[in-house]
Amino acid sequence: MAKRTIEVITSDLSGDELEPGQGETIIFSVGGADYSIDLTDAEADEFRSTFDRYVKVASRASSRGTQSSSSARKPSGSGRSSEELAHIRAWAKDNGHEVSERGRIKAEVIEAFDKAQG
Repeated sequence: MAKRTIEVITSDLSGDELEPGQGETIIFSVGGADYSIDLTDAEADEFRSTFDRYVKVASRASSRGTQSSSSARKPSGSGRSSEELAHIRAWAKDNGHEVSERGRIKAEVIEAFDKAQG
């Protein structure tokens, strides 16, 4: 026995059935979210004409990975060079603080170092 699966695509807007070769899937973005909608040919034309007014005056985004300055990643860590961190580790060991050879140095150790340096 053979099975036959038939895919029926309908307009997300009107619910009308789209015949093969008719209609269109439109992918668009608004507010940082991506959307996909299946429309009849007439609905797709109406969609485009509605947005033409905005598209004509908008700037095209250079890439999808572009971040705005408000969401840019903030630097992590102490912001100190490896040489300075090595100096802090040596000072900490000489002054009774427990520090590992690698990894993060506790904030209170760095604060104590800064205070001792004046």
